[in-house]
Formats: sequence, C-alpha cells, structure tokens
Amino acid sequence: MSHSPCLLMVAPNGARRGYTDHPAIPLTPEELARDAQQCVKAGASMMHLHVREPDGRHLLDVTAYKEAISAINETVGDQLILQVTSEAAGRYTPNEQRRVIEALQPASVSVAVREWFGDRHEIDASGELCRYLAAKNCHIQYIVYSPEDLAYFNLLRQQGCLPPGRAFLLFVLGRYSTPPLADPGSLTGFLHALEKDDAWAVCAFGTTEGECMSMAAQQGGHVRVGFENNLWRADGKLTNSNADIVADTRIRIEAAGRSVMNVQQTRHFLALTTGAGREDEL
Repeated sequence: MSHSPCLLMVAPNGARRGYTDHPAIPLTPEELARDAQQCVKAGASMMHLHVREPDGRHLLDVTAYKEAISAINETVGDQLILQVTSEAAGRYTPNEQRRVIEALQPASVSVAVREWFGDRHEIDASGELCRYLAAKNCHIQYIVYSPEDLAYFNLLRQQGCLPPGRAFLLFVLGRYSTPPLADPGSLTGFLHALEKDDAWAVCAFGTTEGECMSMAAQQGGHVRVGFENNLWRADGKLTNSNADIVADTRIRIEAAGRSVMNVQQTRHFLALTTGAGREDEL
C-alpha cells in the first residue's frame, strides 16, 4: 500500500450533462468559479475544465476557455490548477482539437489517445504537438479507455511519437450507459499494462465511483471525481454538489492511509514549477 500523497482532481461538468441531469452542474464561467471555490474547500487541488456554448453544447474555443479560467482564478487565485480538455465529444476533428490547444497553450491539458492517435493519418501531427507542448512545459495527461489503449500509448512513446519519460495517465472505468456503472475490478487490467515508472489516476462512471476511488488510492494511484462521470452517492441517491463528492473522496483517500495533495504538492508533482521536464516524484 502506498503512503504517498494522493492528487484529488474534480471534473465538475464534462461535455454532455446539463441542468436537466443535475440543477447544480456548473456550465457558465460564473458557475464554474463558485463550484471551484467549494471544491477547493472540500479538498480538490486540480480541476478538469470543460466550457460550453450558450445553449449548453460542448465547446472547444480559446476565448471561452480564457473567460472561464479568468473567472476561476479571480475566485480561487492560485489554489487550484486548471486542466483544460481537448475532448472531441463527437463535434471536433483531431485537427480542430489540436488547433485550439496549440493556440491556447494551457498549463495543463488532457488528451484522449484514441481521439488524437486513433487515425494513422493523425499520428504525426498529434505527436508533434504533444512534443511541442511538453517542451513548453505544458503538462499533458493522457486518457486511456482500455488496457489496449494503454498498450498503444506505450508503443507510441517507444516509437518516439510521444514525449519521452514518465507520463501521467487517466484510466476511465465504465462508460455513459443506462445506468452508467464502472466495474472496480477492471482497474486490474490497466495496472497489468502500466509501465512501472508512470503515474496514473482513475475516473469512474456511476454509483461505484467511490469504490473505484478507494481502490485507486489503495493501489497508489490518484483520483478524478465529479459530475462529468457521476451524479450519485453510493446509495443511488442524487448527490448535492461536486464539493460533496470531493469531500467524500477525501475521506476515502485518508481511510486508505494517504493524505490529499495540497496545491503546492500538486504543482510540484506535475512539474509546473520547473522550467521543463517531470519531477522524480511523478
């Protein structure tokens, strides 16, 4: 069992859910800022950020990202690290995804391996941008939806397409379905395909989210929770807020014998305080 500090990230909205799914889901910059403040108090040190069109549709847009980031920073200052998404959500091509992220040059971004590298015609351009972002000290978290995705990521890195060295991966347990439900046991397959020096986190769909987070904490991983993947408590009742999920997850992490990273530890863990490269603790 690991006793190292655990990164607790919140994903407060995602690309698909809206007010009809949960009245407290934050979609506007102002709502995201209020949610961020609550989640920081509950124990989160990092936020996975989606922005939306006025009609609620998923959006990749530099101006919209800057507005949301500014609103959050004005509210919580440097107490929360922001990771923007590059998710397609059925709306954007890999080229469109890359153009937005290249123009924004965020401090941190998540990249789904099967979206950016699933088409062999996109591999060179996507790899070039990932290497460029890493050289600019942008932290990249690579999202994998299966052990096969993870094996493919390992191959891309081995071939020199992706930045060399240690990586931070996100394992997605479960899918959007009716009802959405993640199998905690599926974590084992990811861990078998994991390169020994890489760091990893888990997100999970549905009422088993908490159980999956406990398992991740016990196995030395990190966690991402929130309305993007789950709206419910373990008993199946709708939770009140993202902050409530964060607070419950913090209890689970501490029950596993680990502390929750503060923002300074998270910044160091992600190598956001150094000129380039990743820290040994990754």
